[in-house]
Amino acid sequence: MDELIGQISTAAKGMWKHRWLGMLIAWLVMVIGVAIVLLVPDKYEATARIFVDTQSILKPLMSGLAVQPNVDQQVVMLSRTLISRPNVEKLIRMADLDLKSQSKAAQEALVDELMKTLEIKNVGRDNLYVLSYRDTSPEKAKKVVQSLVSIFVESSLGDTRNDSNTARRFIDEQIKTYVGKLEEAEARLKDFKVKNIEIQNADGIDMAGQLGAISSQLDQARLDLREAENARDAAKRQLDAEKSQNTDITSRSLLQESAAVISTPEIDGRIEVQKRNLDMLLQRFTEQHPDVASTKRLIEELETLRRKELQELRKTAMANPPAVSNNSLAYQELNRLLATSEVQVASLRARVGEYAARFNRARELMKTAPQIEAEFAQMNRDYDINKKNYNDLVARRESAALSGDLESAAGVADFRLIDPPRASPKPVAPNRLLLMPVALLVALGAGLSTALLASHMHAVFFDARSLRDVVGLPLLGVVALVMDSEAAQQEKSDLKKFVGASGALLSFFVMGMVVLSLMSGRAG
Repeated sequence: MDELIGQISTAAKGMWKHRWLGMLIAWLVMVIGVAIVLLVPDKYEATARIFVDTQSILKPLMSGLAVQPNVDQQVVMLSRTLISRPNVEKLIRMADLDLKSQSKAAQEALVDELMKTLEIKNVGRDNLYVLSYRDTSPEKAKKVVQSLVSIFVESSLGDTRNDSNTARRFIDEQIKTYVGKLEEAEARLKDFKVKNIEIQNADGIDMAGQLGAISSQLDQARLDLREAENARDAAKRQLDAEKSQNTDITSRSLLQESAAVISTPEIDGRIEVQKRNLDMLLQRFTEQHPDVASTKRLIEELETLRRKELQELRKTAMANPPAVSNNSLAYQELNRLLATSEVQVASLRARVGEYAARFNRARELMKTAPQIEAEFAQMNRDYDINKKNYNDLVARRESAALSGDLESAAGVADFRLIDPPRASPKPVAPNRLLLMPVALLVALGAGLSTALLASHMHAVFFDARSLRDVVGLPLLGVVALVMDSEAAQQEKSDLKKFVGASGALLSFFVMGMVVLSLMSGRAG
């Protein structure tokens, strides 16, 4: 600690030896600093405030119908990328700042300067932006901020429209591509269906289902054929029976007396009565009951008697046989029924043959049907995928068009100019009242540094220890300087002069501060 204090003391003595050089340097730096502070041109700041309203009433109404971009994020990105070289070059042309810049280098320097001095600040979280610029001319600063406001609003609208148009063009190109794919797929499906038309079915049934359906139709046709053949055979039998009885029928129609003689109504009535009696007895008794057995015997006797009388009547009628006629209504009806049955049988035989041929052909096609159906399913799958993508792209194109119309009609983001561009009436820079103390501190620092540097360049030993440490030789003694009254008076005079020079420096600083204060008050 003693060593450090000793070093500081030695350095202070050395600086005091060169105090006038340090004072001179301090005055020079102070004068230069004051001149710089006074000569720096005043700068005026122009500002404007813009509010970006992203809460449009149409956004919730058009939710799900139109694309809702993240407008807040777009505005933030726009504010961060607005001060770019193309925009600054455009701003220079709009504000007529390029009239004095003839060379390319001057224009580039102007662009770089503006990119450093232009500011866009987001105030809070309410999409409120402040645009500011400083320049020596208030009118020029105001014109630059006004041009920056125009670029800020136009860039957002232009980017939105460009994004919408780009999206539409991309979707239209994709739709054209999928239209070509759909046309190719439809052509392939058409050729495939024409080539394999035999296995096509309007109801969408596969080949196994078609075979089962044809088999069912064939079985039904065969059943219908058997029924028709049975009906035809029955008609033939009835017609033959009608032919055998045609003589009796014709005789009864021509000779009513003979018909009345042949009939045995009395015996028939008795037989009918006994049959009813037998039915009643069987309901109460068994077959072995005496009454049931006697009734059966009586019925058999009556039937035997009836047959004998009928034989005798027939013999009498056969002696004079009537002319045979085939023109009875029953015979004609049976003959017509037989003809209809024959036609139906022939039709059903043709149907059975056709269904049998179809069944055989379908069974042959079953061998290649799985491969054909797999190819058809693959083609149909590709077509369905392309069609789905096509429909989705068309829907998205309509949504993009609706979004563009929505932005053109109402604007998703509304830019409101809260404070128009305005230049400050008094300069905002430089702050001379702050720069003056800085100049004083710099002057004092320069003076002290000069004195310290001079003390090191012209080293003087003020104590024996410093000399012994430097030369490294033993020190025999020290001779002290005894100052007389005249030398002491000269030392006091030098001290007063130095204090006066330091006071003058501080007075000069105070006078500068007073002048600047008065100038600031007049400007305000």
